[in-house]
Formats: sequence, C-alpha cells, structure tokens
Amino acid sequence: MSSNLASKLRVGTKKAHTMAENVGFVKCFLKGVVEKSSYRKLVGNFYFIYSAMEEEMEKHRNHPILAKINFPQLNRKHTLEEDLSYYYGFNWREQVQLSPAGEAYVQRIRELSATEPELLIAHSYTRYLGDLSGGQILKNIAVTAMNLSEGQGTAFYEFAEITDEKEFKAKYRQALDELPIDEATADRIVDEANAAFGMNMKMFQELEGNLIKAIGVMLYNTLTRRRTRGSTELATVE
Repeated sequence: MSSNLASKLRVGTKKAHTMAENVGFVKCFLKGVVEKSSYRKLVGNFYFIYSAMEEEMEKHRNHPILAKINFPQLNRKHTLEEDLSYYYGFNWREQVQLSPAGEAYVQRIRELSATEPELLIAHSYTRYLGDLSGGQILKNIAVTAMNLSEGQGTAFYEFAEITDEKEFKAKYRQALDELPIDEATADRIVDEANAAFGMNMKMFQELEGNLIKAIGVMLYNTLTRRRTRGSTELATVE
C-alpha cells in the first residue's frame, strides 16, 4: 500500500516553498548578491540544525518508520564543519553562534524526536531534498559571488557518496511513498514540512538585516572613493 507521501509533500508545500524563495536574502542569493559574513552565519546555523537532525535520526535508527528514510549518505554535519573551518579558521567552534531563529529550529527537532519522531520525516525531506535539487546551482552562485577557490567553502553542496542525484531522489521519494503510515500521519508530516519552511524563512529574514547593512557599507565606500577621486582630479586640474 502506498501512502503517496512524496506527492502530498510536493503539492502540500508548494506555496511555502515559493514563499521561502521570495524572502529577500534568498532572492539576493539567487541573483548573485552574497555577502560572506551573512553567508557564514547561515552555514553556522545549518551546522547546529543538521547536527541535531542527524543525531536524532540516529537515535531512531530502528524506528519502524524513520529507519526506512534514514540515509547516512545525506548527512551534512561533517561537510559543514569543513566549510566553517574555511570561513572562520581552525577555532571556528569558539566563534560560531546559533541565532534565535536557528535555536527555535533546533529545539523543534529535539522536541519532535522526544514526542512524535515520525514528524522528523518532514525536516529530512525539506532540507535534504532541497540540498540535492538546487545544490549545484547554489554552489556555483556562491563560488562566483564570493570569489571562492574551487572546492573551498562549498563542501556542504557536495554529496560524495551519491553518484547519481536524480536516481537517489527517485529512491528517496519511493521510500516516502512506501512508508507504513495512515492518512492522518501523512497530513501531520505535510503540516510539519510547512512549519519547517517557515523556520527556514525566519532564519533567512534574520540575515536580511546583515545583508542590507553590508550592501549599504559597500555602496557608501564605493561612493566615498568616487568622491575622493573626483576631488583629487579637480585639485590636480586647478
């Protein structure tokens, strides 16, 4: 018996997905406007979130439902550690802090693990499928926008143990559809996936202020340099 959960998640989160893509920080990112300080804060949040999600999934590795969609090759914790080491240096653990929105996200994951672990499926789907689907595009944008060297600061987007992403996503969706769950549980998972999109949006919104401030500083510095150059040129002419 199929639960059709993959289709329900795709259709049921379509609006939330679109809303998340239209948050200012994400729109700027997709247009190639990426500021390294804001980006590394996002990577820091992701580190805590994925660490929590992967720890809790491991706790439930023998769960009759969660075990069927627990794919260790998706795990991102170690790749995020690699990226944080690049952005912050060897002592990154002493510098990285969880933002308020990120903290709420982590708390939700821990809470679900203790009370309704099957709803962790929603968080796994929301993050990992998104990473696989748009990862290479986002990686290329990040490399260009932040002038990164090849292979530096983008480990998060690399799935070394997945050779065919399209095939893997099909396998993942099939596993979702074959989960032994009833209609009510499927609906709760879809609701939680929408909530997960909302949590991601709040993290992105937190970063908007940092991004706008950074862009403002860059514009101010550019204008200042132009004015200074213009004054120098006039002084030379006189």
